[in-house]
Amino acid sequence: MIALPTGAPASPRYLGPMVSETVELRGHIIDSLILPKVLDEILAHRGNFKIEEIRIGQNRVDQSFARIEVSTDSTETLDDLILRLRQHGAEVVGHENAQLAAAPADGVFPTDFYVTNNQQTFVRIGGKEIEVTPAMMDCGIAVDRAAKRARAVKFCDVRRGMEIVVGHQGIKVVPAQRSTSRTDIFELMAGNVATERPKSAVIREIARDLHRTKETCGKILVVAVPAVVQSGGGEHLEKMIEWGYVDLLFAGNAFALHDIESALFHTSLGVDLETVALTDVTSEKQMHAINAIRAAGGIAQAVEKKVLQSGVMFHCARKKIPFILAGSIRDDGPLPEVITDAITAQKAMREQIEGVKIALLMSSMLHSMATASLLAADVKTLCVDINPSAISHLTDPGNFHTVGLISDIEPFLRELTGCLESLGATKKANART
Repeated sequence: MIALPTGAPASPRYLGPMVSETVELRGHIIDSLILPKVLDEILAHRGNFKIEEIRIGQNRVDQSFARIEVSTDSTETLDDLILRLRQHGAEVVGHENAQLAAAPADGVFPTDFYVTNNQQTFVRIGGKEIEVTPAMMDCGIAVDRAAKRARAVKFCDVRRGMEIVVGHQGIKVVPAQRSTSRTDIFELMAGNVATERPKSAVIREIARDLHRTKETCGKILVVAVPAVVQSGGGEHLEKMIEWGYVDLLFAGNAFALHDIESALFHTSLGVDLETVALTDVTSEKQMHAINAIRAAGGIAQAVEKKVLQSGVMFHCARKKIPFILAGSIRDDGPLPEVITDAITAQKAMREQIEGVKIALLMSSMLHSMATASLLAADVKTLCVDINPSAISHLTDPGNFHTVGLISDIEPFLRELTGCLESLGATKKANART
């Protein structure tokens, strides 16, 4: 490690009588831009800083360290600023236990409860750090001191009397950092992928990453929308399911219904998928598709009774791939498996995401945003959409595990399955069966 001179000059700002705290940063704080973000936060919120000590790693694998004195003109401003710095992994010198307060009622957090992000988080209880699980944003932290357990809870999970973390003492956040190995596309290319980038090269790397994830038994999540079927991409998604590259599917009633209508009648909302011509009826076939599945008792029963013999939902049912269909106020039917209560659907999604290592979000900004809010920061996430503004809502240049690809769905899936096939997906799938 290289030690630089301490006592770097404070930021040039004087606000009168000051209160201060000293914070420390550890890890790849230069390469991951954590140090610049921390200093920028301090200046943006009218604070001063003095770098008391900094050690920069000499090699790529070496970690760095910085100790910074942060000062502001009031205790309230300092508390707010320290809370913001914690989101970047800053630790206050002097380890204090977290403060706890009882939830006043079911579904209600105590005043000033700590709000989580999706970074790895630890809470100090009784002098010991406990990891908060799962790593999920926009939650509170419920602590079970007897079991030495801390978990992220939503409003709907809060019960009166639960001990909830309040304030920001005793909290340590470990932000996602750029990998030093740079071995896959998620580590090489954070943020948006512009339209002029070499998409084929990106897709090849994504296929390799999917292949590596499958080889190490990680789970792959797919979020799909009707555009997958309407664009003709359904057959490629079916191949991915057959080859074992889909472990979990999140979708809505519309996706499943378009897929089933296509399987039963070769149409999608009245459009003939073979001739791309409008039929005389638009929603009639869709209504008949709903009725056929409801009459069978559900999608799995329709497969067993040979009512449904093709399509994405057929392959999911046949391969026993878990799927969660979340309802909407616009839904026709809906299909029997659709969860019509939003809170119940969210709970079901949270229960299934454990073990997910890669998430493929395709052309569904709202459903994808809902899914992304449930995922930990270290889950590799690929957002595919033809609309650049949708990509911008789903990617963050500071997130080193998210890649955006501007593309139509069918060409993307066609090329992705071609790359997977070249990696031996077909042969391995046949060997497993």
